Amino acid sequence: MSDRPLAIAPASNKPPIFNNGSNDGSHPSPYSSKMMPYTCQSCIKRKVKCDRAIPTCLSCSKAKVECIYREPTPRTRKRKRGPSENVHDRLERYEKILQDNGLLSTELESSPRSVQEPTPLRASSHDDTAKTGKLISGDGKSRYVDSMLWLNSGETNMREISDDEENCQPAPTDTGLLSQDPISGALLGVSQGLVHYHPPHQEAMELWAAYINNVEPLCKVLHIPTTGKMIEAVSRKPNTASKAQECLLFSIYHFAVFSMADEDCVHNLGQPRSTLLAKYQFALRQSLVNASWLKTTEMPVMQAYVLFLIAMRTHIDPHTFWIWTGVAIRIAQRMGLHRDGEVLGLSAFDVQMRRRLFWQILPLDGYAGQVSGTGISVAPDSWDIKQPLNINDDQIYPGMAHQPEEQKGASEMLFCLTKAELSNFYTRTGVQKKKVGATIRFRDSAEIEKLIDEVESTIESRYLRYCDIVNPLHVLTMGLVRSAANAVRLRNRMTTGENERRELCTLAQKIIDTDNALYRNPNTKQFQWYHKAFFLWDALICILTSLGKTGFFSRTELDTTWRQVSDVYCNHPEILEAKHRHLVAVGKATIEAWSLNPPSDSTPEPGFITALQLQRRVKVARQKVEDTAVQEDVSSFDMLIRGFDGMERNLDYDFNLGGVDWMFWEQL
Repeated sequence: MSDRPLAIAPASNKPPIFNNGSNDGSHPSPYSSKMMPYTCQSCIKRKVKCDRAIPTCLSCSKAKVECIYREPTPRTRKRKRGPSENVHDRLERYEKILQDNGLLSTELESSPRSVQEPTPLRASSHDDTAKTGKLISGDGKSRYVDSMLWLNSGETNMREISDDEENCQPAPTDTGLLSQDPISGALLGVSQGLVHYHPPHQEAMELWAAYINNVEPLCKVLHIPTTGKMIEAVSRKPNTASKAQECLLFSIYHFAVFSMADEDCVHNLGQPRSTLLAKYQFALRQSLVNASWLKTTEMPVMQAYVLFLIAMRTHIDPHTFWIWTGVAIRIAQRMGLHRDGEVLGLSAFDVQMRRRLFWQILPLDGYAGQVSGTGISVAPDSWDIKQPLNINDDQIYPGMAHQPEEQKGASEMLFCLTKAELSNFYTRTGVQKKKVGATIRFRDSAEIEKLIDEVESTIESRYLRYCDIVNPLHVLTMGLVRSAANAVRLRNRMTTGENERRELCTLAQKIIDTDNALYRNPNTKQFQWYHKAFFLWDALICILTSLGKTGFFSRTELDTTWRQVSDVYCNHPEILEAKHRHLVAVGKATIEAWSLNPPSDSTPEPGFITALQLQRRVKVARQKVEDTAVQEDVSSFDMLIRGFDGMERNLDYDFNLGGVDWMFWEQL
């Protein structure tokens, strides 16, 4: 590629290439209202977002640097394999013909083949690992799956879901203010002042009140009295906030907005929820970078990061989220959070706060392992920290000399303690010590059934018996605990035969009934951000696959079950967005079940079915367009290499893999 800007070709239909250092403005461009199809050189070098405006992009204008556009060198695109017979298929057919005519020994079937072609995705397993996971590999890629939901969906479904997952674009998490995630930002080390991102004092107190009402009862990683004093003081003088305090403040503001409805944001804060989320999420990510959070040992920074993970767990690509929770585990280990504070000789207050924080990280890692299909990664013998005490915040304070006396009954820690019991089962009680690779193996089915019964009985006797049905937090706790226990039973029995499918559907319907009931209850609206993705997808897949079996449900049961599914789609519009693998699987199963076994009152067609079918048609049409484009690109490139006279040209330069080339293909 030349070091100087490209000249404008006379016959080209592309917009001209501008060198803004030499443009004196005397010749205005006819393309000033358009954008360049590629990024300018300055933005590539500075690794910032380029809006590709002509003649000068916004980033270069702000930075007062020269904005130069150079057309990237075309690179070949890998041609997609069509439905025609590949080398392996032909080789197998020829071998069979030779064997049928006695010209080739059948012993040669297992011999290595000399031709190595990319193979379709396949699931492979070893006898020792068959119980825990499969490797889906092919076309130079591999994907390890250790989730019973996906292992029981069959190899074809796993292949399709894996392909769809790669094609799904992650939902934008901000408005372009930050082009990298916190890890990239920390590695780049780009610091930025955030004083102007702090809300006014009155708005800060509104956000703090929303956090206490909507978020704190379900997380309990903060001590409300001491945190409240800090917010009261710093919100009046934002420039006095330390880097650690700034992390915690923006995590609270972000989570408060995240937990609110759009109409509440407009009414109470005067701005749409999306605007506030973009603002505070950027500020939170940047504050983590400013605080060098990958190196941190400060409690407020770690609290802020964990609150960020809890909020973003259903809004981030599952594989990215799994990596982010792995970072949290590593930081926690460096801070010694996996060791109990009493053993380390810490103060009574620090002991309780460290316990609360660790027991939020543990279920996050378990959740990440489920949705990403990688399974549990934290060894059950790698931590010894105890569960937090059943106490209220007013029973602990900094500098206290002795451990507080535990309450009997329902304290402010009710929800978190029941979740800790379930997390302990999932990460320690329900697994064996033996490992297969880096994954922990669950106990046998009979043991799991016995253990989950014991855990459910323990939670019932210690906590649920004291619940008040008029308390929204208690209602949520009772519903989610029982759904969680049923979800464990459902996953444990997914390997059973067709004769047990009726029992599985009963469990699945209980889980979905609880989810729908929580959405119908106006008193639990403040907690909908939490139970939006709670233990639902396995149950929904189970019901949808059963709906696809003609005669499995009676006509009355069929109509009732479809009404349940319709309520789920109404409560969970994110299914139609299909950003993650499990949502793709749910959409596929829904369309298949509807086509095979719709309800008796299927006219008019419900909106969620119409939307799913439209998505399917758009996807098929887009695939045809892409295939056609690939054929044309390959033909054009072949013409470029061979020339119009058919003679192959000797290209004496290499196709570099520099930033401009990668940027070019990303834009395509």
